[in-house]
Amino acid sequence: MVTEALKSIEEKMKTSVKMFRTDLATIRTGHATPALVEHIKVEYAGVPMSLNQLAGISAPEAGLLVIQPWDKNSLHEIEKAISKSELGLNPANDGNIIRIAIPPLSEERRQELIKVVHRRTEERRILIRNLRHEAINELRQMEKDKEISQDEQKRAQDQMQKLTDFFISEVDKLGVSKEQELMEV
Repeated sequence: MVTEALKSIEEKMKTSVKMFRTDLATIRTGHATPALVEHIKVEYAGVPMSLNQLAGISAPEAGLLVIQPWDKNSLHEIEKAISKSELGLNPANDGNIIRIAIPPLSEERRQELIKVVHRRTEERRILIRNLRHEAINELRQMEKDKEISQDEQKRAQDQMQKLTDFFISEVDKLGVSKEQELMEV
């Protein structure tokens, strides 16, 4: 029973770190990557959809993204969603495809993006700690219901803390890596 609870929380923490990795990929560096825009929400036929569901996204060169919608009627909505995003990109629509030139980052913009990375890293740490808190409450309830002993509960809490420390260190490593990537000129 305790091992099931630990495995469950470990999976949730792994998923959280994986989602954080994906989240960081959306923060712009000086290089064009499809991950930068693929999760932008576009209002299409009254339904919010991810950009990668509406168009093919490619990076033919380091400073350029090309978005080719599968439905030409969605061009305007895609362009509007990209302009509204916090990425600070200016899409150019030629009637068939959208081109986005990725300008080099200014020092000021780099500092702003580093702050965003710090904020998202802290949010992810908090999320992982909340998962730990949830699991510890579950363990306490198991002990209260006499499903596990006090010793088992204490051992499980220690294991939970080790898991939490491990996944928080993973989040920190990802944050530092993204920060270094942003500082590259």
